[in-house]
Amino acid sequence: MSKYEIMFIVKATQEASDINASAEAMKAIITDNKSKVAEFKELGEKKLAYPIKKEINGYYFVMQVEATHDAISEFNRKALLDERILRHLVIKLDEE
Repeated sequence: MSKYEIMFIVKATQEASDINASAEAMKAIITDNKSKVAEFKELGEKKLAYPIKKEINGYYFVMQVEATHDAISEFNRKALLDERILRHLVIKLDEE
């Protein structure tokens, strides 16, 4: 398994419970695919640099994970399909 940092932005125009449900769903994708979430941070609502899907604010989340390639592929696939996720970014961290 490799180490990754995943950042994703959830639509801020939803209810607070829906925002948390979206974040937990993204976290569950990793854990359901035999990988683990080492750290999960909620960075809060921030103004976007430019509108994305007519949204001007987004709720940011960052997580550090140890995941398989299949888990990351599944995360990318589901993040692209989920309309509540505005953007996501997966970065593979250097192995030490």
